[in-house]
Amino acid sequence: MLNWILPEYIEDILPPDAERIEGMRRRLLDLFHCHGFDFVIPPTIEHIESLRSGTGQDMDLMTFKLVDQMSGRLLGVRADITPQVARIDAQLLNREGAARLCYAGSVLHTLPPGLTRTREPLQVGADIYGHAGIESDIEIQNLMLDALRGLGLSGIHLDLGHVGVFRSIVQGLDEKLESDLFRVLQAKDVPGISELSAQLSPEVRNALCLLPELYGGIEVLSRAREALGAFPGASAALDELESVAGRIHLQDAALSFDLAELRGYHYHSGMVFAAYVARCPNAVALGGRYDEVGRAFGRARPATGFSMDLREIASILPSPARATGILAPHSEDPGLCAKIAELRKSGERVVVELPGHAAYRNELNCDRMLSFADGKWSVVKSENF
Repeated sequence: MLNWILPEYIEDILPPDAERIEGMRRRLLDLFHCHGFDFVIPPTIEHIESLRSGTGQDMDLMTFKLVDQMSGRLLGVRADITPQVARIDAQLLNREGAARLCYAGSVLHTLPPGLTRTREPLQVGADIYGHAGIESDIEIQNLMLDALRGLGLSGIHLDLGHVGVFRSIVQGLDEKLESDLFRVLQAKDVPGISELSAQLSPEVRNALCLLPELYGGIEVLSRAREALGAFPGASAALDELESVAGRIHLQDAALSFDLAELRGYHYHSGMVFAAYVARCPNAVALGGRYDEVGRAFGRARPATGFSMDLREIASILPSPARATGILAPHSEDPGLCAKIAELRKSGERVVVELPGHAAYRNELNCDRMLSFADGKWSVVKSENF
């Protein structure tokens, strides 16, 4: 047995990928800061009751669990940072107005979400608490698009949906039947939907069978209004989608609607959205409204936000070149030390060569070196390594 082999779907991030991902994280947090979002750092582990509050069974199954040797209570390693931020808003900040919060950190999943994906995503996101209007949904979606563009992604496709459409149709149904309908709807299984809804009213059955077909451009909303007019909740949800669609800063991004997309159905309470790019089969960013999560922490607050996995986004960007630098000799010469400090302050990468390591210069990836001539230290181009 090789003790140094990592668990399946867990991997190290090596240079230069680690440097690029860290640079992406910094750019995003700087962007969020400029938009008025405050940075928070929740803990990696919490009591399991807190981590799974308001998130449904799916999140519980994704969470690693362990026993706290100090209290004997069951702890969980976070599988999603968003519920933690909702707890911070509800329990610690206690703001009456809108709170804009952002975060960045690793999460851990018991199983990978796909064959080529990690169990340790680097989750970065932003959320607005305390505002129930579509203005905060629009702000969050525009911020997500700006963030993706800032990372170098192009050809973005924004997909909008609303869980209120499905909920208005299944209102009053048995919980088990609702759960089964949700499952087959996610699979776009029209025969399955038809079979499960056979004993329901024609209006409900026809509406459910139509949902998988309500995908496409803005014309989808008109079709949905005609077909779902008997469901007031669906009409209100369609109004929200139409209003938001006309106010998003799409620029070069494409927009579509999918009224059968119920991602996070037990977690979200309103509009949901996802961003896609051509080079990735999975969504590169996900988000939506989740007004009920804070209730589990004693203070329900309207909330909307998005998150993304920087590790996955980095994997679809062009491979980065390793950073070059300046090689400096090992010396305590005051002039040399002053020159090194000056270069580093300006942002240059300066590597001091340790005694006896001249043979390994090629490993340092330095394309320049500090040379002493005419009484001063200067940076010169190096052709030797």
